[in-house]
Amino acid sequence: MNQTKALVLSTLAMTVSFMIWSVFSPIAGQLQQLYDLSTLEKSVLVSTPVLLGSIMRIPMGIVTDRLGGRKVFTITMLFLILPMVAAGFVGSYAWMLLCALFIGMAGSTFAISLTFVSKWYPPHKQGFILGIAGLGNLGSAGANFLIPTVSEKFGISWVFFGLAVCITVMAFVFYAFTKDSPNKTERKTLRQSLSVTKEKSTWHLSIFYFLTFGGFVAFSVYLPTLLIELFQLNAIDAGLRTAGFVLAATLIRPAGGYLADRFGSKKVLMVVFIGIGASALLLSIALEHFVNFSIICLLLSMLLGLGNGAVFKMVPEVSSGNTGAVTGFVGAAGGIGGFFPPIVLGMVKDATGGYNLGFILMAVFAVACLILQYSAARPKQPGVKNKMEYSA
Repeated sequence: MNQTKALVLSTLAMTVSFMIWSVFSPIAGQLQQLYDLSTLEKSVLVSTPVLLGSIMRIPMGIVTDRLGGRKVFTITMLFLILPMVAAGFVGSYAWMLLCALFIGMAGSTFAISLTFVSKWYPPHKQGFILGIAGLGNLGSAGANFLIPTVSEKFGISWVFFGLAVCITVMAFVFYAFTKDSPNKTERKTLRQSLSVTKEKSTWHLSIFYFLTFGGFVAFSVYLPTLLIELFQLNAIDAGLRTAGFVLAATLIRPAGGYLADRFGSKKVLMVVFIGIGASALLLSIALEHFVNFSIICLLLSMLLGLGNGAVFKMVPEVSSGNTGAVTGFVGAAGGIGGFFPPIVLGMVKDATGGYNLGFILMAVFAVACLILQYSAARPKQPGVKNKMEYSA
């Protein structure tokens, strides 16, 4: 029973946190008009929460290993009340940017949640269970679905105030009804936690997650902008279509973990990287065709979701007892992977007048990941498997 409560409430808490993490994407167009922003300035505002949320996954994962997820998750959610309330009152781009930075702490809940949940379940269930825990990504879909409507009816300030109330309630519910796992692991020193950086597997998974989760985040925060600029959709319609993208990518994530449990992460990721590369190339030539663009985006969302599940199947296998540290590093790489693409797309648009080159660069990176996965999974000597091959 406690096991199920931990999984369900952790997923719900992450969902609310991710709504906060994605708060700027659905209202980016309104903020651009309000503060008279350039495309690049708007991209920076949308991407800023992703930066801190990504970097802070590393220490938050380590702290969760040491202090327990119940306490760390609750404190983090209560902290988010401050920048959310502040954002409802600010009246300039500079101050909103500062609030956006601290709102980024919502993204660190990914490392907290998965570390907290993983301690409740045995290794052979990790792929599927962590895929379910990752459904907290639905918060991004919820943001794109609800925020444009709230903003239109009540104003931008009440977007922030409303989410502040939601995270307050969630923090108290989470603390009241969850417990830390009784399956205690030896408390690691900081040096022991950081030892995961010596494992090649940590860096390989970080690169893979940079592409899969980074691509998911980048589309979550920038797809409304693309739909509005390329196809002249209104904010609510663009938000609903982006919510569909997020929903597809998130719901299929447990399937990625399950397939990795059953057939091996290596095979799943090979298919995913090939599919992402091909989809990105097709997107680069479909930016003027709404139907084609929509179909390819939907396919890409499912590939990214499968990849996310497959990568995190491998995380608990990298370093026994250091799941939080590995989760932090890999999760940070994924978050940073979501920070740079919107800025690159903004720069590409300002420099070339279009977004084509940005998707070509995504395809190139997918090919690089495919090559790395193939080489890392091969045994160095006949009959001898390396760590990544066991994981695959």
